[in-house]
This record gives sequence, structure tokens and C-alpha cells, in this order.
Amino acid sequence: MVDLTEQEKSAMRQAVKMVVEVMEEIGWNTRLSDLTEPQVLTIIEVAVSGFQDAMREIATANKQQVPEVPF
Repeated sequence: MVDLTEQEKSAMRQAVKMVVEVMEEIGWNTRLSDLTEPQVLTIIEVAVSGFQDAMREIATANKQQVPEVPF
């Protein structure tokens, strides 16, 4: 298991929120083995892009908080 940073944990929580939206559409009672290939690929795509977007936002926010070097 990888030791995740607080930023990565936060990004994962954001990604989960996006996956929940997809699962709402699919239906929570659907077994994983009953998912179609497109549904599985959508879940993976949403999770990965959600994580990447959140990490990008975190990096941008952190960059703005770091003072510029004065030279």
C-alpha cells in the first residue's frame, strides 16, 4: 500500500463523489459482475479524471499560496 499525502486523500474523496454520480445513474443494486464493459470503463474514467482534476486544483491552489522568489 502506498502512503498517500493529504492532498492525494483529498483528491480521492473528490473522485469518489464523481463515481457516486455515475453509480446513481447505473443503480446501486447492480452487482459488479452485471456491469457492462462501457459502464466499467465510465466508472474508471470518471475516477481517474476526477482524481487528476482535483490534484491539478490542489497544485494550482498551493502554487498561488507560495510567495514568489524576489530575484
